[in-house]
Amino acid sequence: MGRHRTDELDGGYRAAEPPSRRRARSSRGRVLVPLAGAVALAVLLGVAAFVIFNRDHDCSDGKLALRVVATPDIQPALNKIAGNYNKAMHSVDSKCVDVTVTKESAARTANAIAAGKSNADFWVADSSLLLESMRAAAGGGDALPRPDGSVALSPVVLATAKTSAAKLEGTLKPSWTALIAAANVANVDGPGRKVRVLALDPQKNSAGLTALLAAAGTAKAAKQDKALVGALKELSGQLASDSSALLASLTVKSGSRVPVGVASEQAVYVHNTRKPEAPIVALYPEEGTLSLDYPMTVLTKDAATLKAAAGFKKELSGDSAKKILREAGFRSADGKAGDNLSKEKGFAQETPQALTPPDAATVTRMVQTWSRLNLGTRLLTLLDVSGTMALPVPGTGMTRMQAINKIATEGLALFPADSELGLWTFSTHLDGQGKDWRELVSVGPVSESINGVLRKETLVRTFAQVQAKATGDTGLNDTVKAAYGQLTKTYKEDKINTLLILTDGAGNDDPDGGLSNAGLLDYLKKTYNPKRPISILLIAFGPEAEKGKQQMDAVAKATGGEAYIAKDVLQVRDFFLQGMERRLCTPNCDG
Repeated sequence: MGRHRTDELDGGYRAAEPPSRRRARSSRGRVLVPLAGAVALAVLLGVAAFVIFNRDHDCSDGKLALRVVATPDIQPALNKIAGNYNKAMHSVDSKCVDVTVTKESAARTANAIAAGKSNADFWVADSSLLLESMRAAAGGGDALPRPDGSVALSPVVLATAKTSAAKLEGTLKPSWTALIAAANVANVDGPGRKVRVLALDPQKNSAGLTALLAAAGTAKAAKQDKALVGALKELSGQLASDSSALLASLTVKSGSRVPVGVASEQAVYVHNTRKPEAPIVALYPEEGTLSLDYPMTVLTKDAATLKAAAGFKKELSGDSAKKILREAGFRSADGKAGDNLSKEKGFAQETPQALTPPDAATVTRMVQTWSRLNLGTRLLTLLDVSGTMALPVPGTGMTRMQAINKIATEGLALFPADSELGLWTFSTHLDGQGKDWRELVSVGPVSESINGVLRKETLVRTFAQVQAKATGDTGLNDTVKAAYGQLTKTYKEDKINTLLILTDGAGNDDPDGGLSNAGLLDYLKKTYNPKRPISILLIAFGPEAEKGKQQMDAVAKATGGEAYIAKDVLQVRDFFLQGMERRLCTPNCDG
C-alpha cells in the first residue's frame, strides 16, 4: 500500500469535509433560544397589558350607573364628555361606569335635594352664589351639600345688538354704575332717556342674580344705594325669565332708546350660533364682573358610586373635557377662553377683571332686598288743603299747594302698575259732618277703572284740581288716626302698606281741639304691629316746615317711618327712594 498524502497537514491543500450533525444541531439551538425568549416576553407583556387594561376596564359584573344632573346651558357639553368617558370603559369593582347627564334648573334640583327627593349622584349647578341664596332660604345647615370645585366659568356681561353698539358710545360706557344710572326711575335726566335697560329675574335666573350682586356691590362701593333702589324698582316691572328671551328682545326697536341687557357670556355665544339677523355683542363692565362658576357637588353616599363620581370629576378637569367646554362657549375654570370667544365674534378673549364675590350674608341680604322691593305698594296719601297751602313759595312762582301737587305727581311716576293708591284731603270740617278729611280717590289698583278712567289718571287729575280751603285749619291728628285705622283694618300681606302725608309742615292746628300730639303718638304706638307694619312717610314743603319737624319725626318714627323736609320740588325723588329703602329694613330700620 502506498503512503497517504500528508500535505493537508503540512500546510498544503485540505479537502472540504461535510458538516457534522452535532455542529448543525448546535447552531439551530443558538437561533431558537432567543426566539423562544422573545415569544415568551411578548406573551408575558401581552398578559400584563391585558391585566392592566382589564383592571381599569373590567365590565364582567355589568354596569355601574352614575346619574349626573346639570343646568340646561352646560348639559349638552357635559353629555358629550360623558359619551367619550363611557366609550373608554372606566370601571369600578368590575363594573363599567355608565354616566348619564340630564338637564334641570339649579333651583329645581336644589329644592329636590332639600326635600330629599333627588336621585342624582353628581350635580353641576350654574352658580355658587345661587346655592348660597338657596342654602339661606332653606335655613342653612346641611339642607344643601357644599360644592367642591368648578367645571367652567362664564362671566356675566352687558349685551346689546351689534348694530346698536356704536350708538352707545358717549351715552353709556360699559359699567355697572352706568347701568344703574340708566335704569334709575328717579334719574329722569340721566342716560335712561337714550338707553332702555333689560334685566333677568334674579329669582329665576342665576345670571340675573349674579348681575344683581355685581351691581349692588359696585353701588355700595360708590355710595349709590338710593340710585340702586331706584334702578331695581324700575327693573322689577320688566324682567325676562331667561337669557334667550332677553337677548332676542335686544333687537326689538324701542323708539330712539338703545336696548341694553345682562346675560352670561356663554348665552350670548349660543344666541349668535343660531345666526340671528342682528348678532349680539358682549360689553365687559369696567369695574369688573362676577361669573357663573358651575360648581360640582357629589351627592351619592354609595361607596362604589363615590369612586365613579371621583373618576368622572377627574375627567372634567382633563384637556379633552376643557376643549369641549370651550367649543361650547364656556371658559375653563381658570378663565381661559377658546377660539369661539374671539374679538371678531364680539367677545374679549382675555379673562375679564373679577369682582370680589360677596359672602353668604351679603347674598342673603340682597335676595331679601329684592323680594321686599318687589312686594306691591299699597299707599294712601293725605294731602293738606288748609289755608296756609294757598300762600306763595318765595322764588318759585308757585303756591304751597301747587308745589305739593307737583311733588305728588313726581311721586306717582315712581309707582309701578301693580300698586294700590288712594287720596284723602285734610283740613277742618271738610265733609259737612265735622270731619277733618275727605276721601277723593279710594285705595285700589292704579290699573283699575273709576267711572271709565284709570285710577292713576284719576289721581293725576285730582291732584291738579285740588284747591286750598282759604279758611281751613289743619286737622292733622284726627285725620292720621282715621287713615291709619283704615289701613290697619284693610291691611294686605302681599303689599308694603304705607301712609303718606304731604303738608306744609304747620302741624296740628284744630280749633275744635281733637286729638292732641301726645294722644296721636300714644295711638300709633299701641296700634303699630311690627308683624303687620304700616309705616308713615311724611314730606313737608314750606318755610314753616322746620318748626314742626320734631313732632313730624315722632309721628313717623312711631311706625318705623321717616319724615322729610323738601327744600325744592326735585328733592321729592330722593325722598321717595329713601322711603323705598326703608321698606328693606322694616320693621327694624332703627335698630
